[in-house]
Amino acid sequence: MLKFLVKGILRDHHRSRFPILIVSAGVMLTVLIHCWVSGVLGEMIDTSAAFATGHVKIMSRAYAENEGQIPNDLALSGVGSLVSELNQDYPDMTWVERIKFGGLLDVPDSNGETRSQGPVMGIAVQLFSENSGEVERLNIEKSIVKGRMPRQPGEVLISDQFAEKLDVSPGDQVTLMSSTMYGGMAMQNYIVVGTISFGVVAMDRSAMIMDFTDAQIVLDMTDSAGEILGYFENNIYSDERARRMVAAFNMKYEPDTDEFAPIMLRLGEQNGLDSMLEYISSFIGMFILIFVAAMSIVLWNAALIGGLRRYGEVGLRLAIGENKGHVYSSMLLESVFIGCVGSVIGTVIGLGISYYLQTVGFDISDSLQNVTMMIPSVFRAHVTAQAYYIGFIPGLFSTVLGTALAGIGIYRRNTARLFKELEV
Repeated sequence: MLKFLVKGILRDHHRSRFPILIVSAGVMLTVLIHCWVSGVLGEMIDTSAAFATGHVKIMSRAYAENEGQIPNDLALSGVGSLVSELNQDYPDMTWVERIKFGGLLDVPDSNGETRSQGPVMGIAVQLFSENSGEVERLNIEKSIVKGRMPRQPGEVLISDQFAEKLDVSPGDQVTLMSSTMYGGMAMQNYIVVGTISFGVVAMDRSAMIMDFTDAQIVLDMTDSAGEILGYFENNIYSDERARRMVAAFNMKYEPDTDEFAPIMLRLGEQNGLDSMLEYISSFIGMFILIFVAAMSIVLWNAALIGGLRRYGEVGLRLAIGENKGHVYSSMLLESVFIGCVGSVIGTVIGLGISYYLQTVGFDISDSLQNVTMMIPSVFRAHVTAQAYYIGFIPGLFSTVLGTALAGIGIYRRNTARLFKELEV
C-alpha cells in the first residue's frame, strides 16, 4: 500500500510539488534561525566568559556591589592562599587572577612633552604563565595586528584602533597614569610592543593588556586582585555544575560578615545573562509554535484545494467499498511522506546556508559604535546537533495536521451523494 501511495505522489506533481515547496521553505527558515540564534548566543556567552565573567567569578562582596565602577580599593586581598585553596577544592578547574583598571595613557614626543593622550581601559592577565591559558583563552597571539607578544615585564599591548587614534606604533613608549589600590597616584612607563584587534567593540575602542604582575606593582596591589575567574575543563560551561559550586562556596563564607569576604557568582548572574538566555529560549519556542500554526493553515488550504481536485477519486474509492478510515489513513501517510521529503530538502538547504554563515559570519561593527557590552563585532551561525532534526518538528507536524483537518470531510460523504457524483 505504501509503495502504491509513493508512486502516486511522485507521478502526480500536483499532489506533491506545492506542499513540498512550502514545507522545504518553512524547514529551511526554522533550521537557519535556530543555527543563527545558537551562534549569536554562543558567541556572546563565550566572549563574555573569556573577557568578563568567567564560568564563575570570585570577588569581594563590596567589589561585587560596585563592579561597574572597577573599584580596586575594594579588591580581594590574600589571593595567593585563596587560589591555592580553590585549586585544592576544585582541581579540575582553571583559576586565574585578573585586575581591571582605568586611567589615562599619555604618549610623549621626542622632547618628552605630551604628543597625544586618551582614556584607557586596562586588563591585566597572566601573560607569562603557561598554566593559566590566558593567551589562548583571550586569543591574544592570533589577534595581534602589528608587532609581537610581550616577552618581559614593562611591555604592553594596546588595541589597534586606540593605537591609530594616539598615533602609536610598536616600539613607542607610553605612560600610564592611574590610581593605586589605596587611592594614591600611579604613574609608570611602558613599551608598546604590539597592537591587537579583539573583535569586541568595547575592547577595541581603548583597551590595553599588560601582565598581571606589572599591574600589581604599579597599582600597589601586592597579593591582591580585582577578581578571580574560574573556567571548567575544555572551557565548556555547565550551568548545573556552576550552581552547585556557587552554593557550596558561598555557604562556606556565609558566617563571615566582613564586606571584603569573597563571594562567588556564576556566569548567568552577571551582566543579565540569565534573563537573556531565557528570553532567547522562549523566542525560539514561540517561533517554532507560530511557524507550525502558519504552515498548518497553508497546508490545510493546499489540502482542501487538492481534495477538490481529487473529489472524484475519493468518491470512487468509497463507492467501491473502501473504508473511510482507510482512505483517511492513506491521505495521512501521503502527508507523512511529503513532510519527510520537504523536511530533508529544507534541512539540507538550511544547513548549507548555516555552514556558510558559520564560516564567514556577519560583521555588525558599524552598528556597535556606542555599545559598551562585551559583544563580538562579527556574529556567526553555529550548526548544532539539534539543527539536523529540529526542522522535522514543524515540517512533519504541520503537514500531517493540515491533511488531518482537510480530510475530515471524508467522513461526511454519504452513499447517495457518491452515486450522484459518479453519474456526472
